[in-house]
Amino acid sequence: MAAKDNLPAYFDVNGYVSGLDVLDDKEVLEVRANFDKVQSEIGECQENATYSLHNKHLTDEWVLRLTTHPNMLRPLMAILGPNLILLDSRFICKYPVGPDEEKEAFVAWHQDVRYWGVQGDVVSVWLAIDDADVENACMFVIPGTHKSGILDHVSETKEGNLLSSNQAIPDHLYDTTKAVPCPLKAGQMSLHHGHLVHGSGTNRSDRRRCGYVIRYVSTTATPIVDPNRPRSFPATVLASGVNDPPNFEDHSPEWFTWRS
Repeated sequence: MAAKDNLPAYFDVNGYVSGLDVLDDKEVLEVRANFDKVQSEIGECQENATYSLHNKHLTDEWVLRLTTHPNMLRPLMAILGPNLILLDSRFICKYPVGPDEEKEAFVAWHQDVRYWGVQGDVVSVWLAIDDADVENACMFVIPGTHKSGILDHVSETKEGNLLSSNQAIPDHLYDTTKAVPCPLKAGQMSLHHGHLVHGSGTNRSDRRRCGYVIRYVSTTATPIVDPNRPRSFPATVLASGVNDPPNFEDHSPEWFTWRS
């Protein structure tokens, strides 16, 4: 089954699709220049640009424009429907560690929805700001694992896990021999289901690997109410269509006027 010929069916079977074109060459240069400016302001380190640039779509117009780019929304709407809520977004930058250094900076095998508290399908976008390939530690996925439900997660014992909760799926619950890479050219994106098992290694190349991750749900998704683990959704934005039913509040900035 060709992914682009029947994207919803391919996504349903595999839990992901990769290599979708979003930005043209001019747009890539503009987005990278904007990100490089942010990077120069905060510095290149794990605590800053590596994983802490969270929900800048609420404050930076160029970022919010990315999240509502027509080429991004079109395949998302084919999977989730016309009414889309943006849940959360984050820039993830992996800087070169070097081939001979013992330091690790990886993303352990995990599922995105493990701690989110959302009932309903979640689709994550991974938009490449830089080229992402096996050499500079692009994302790997294990196709079909989104059909397995939410798996147990434990604390990763290996140093260098970039996930903020240090979560990892125990080895016996997945089969890495079935993992496939998701290389992307700058300006392309991959989509993956919130239940899909995925991760990435340490960047041993001499190139930065920067991506922008955005999470989307249909407006029919609902927050899970759990008094033992209360959750809030302060960054939700109506990205497309109408907020019906209004299960998530629309926190769109006042200047957000180009919604499709």
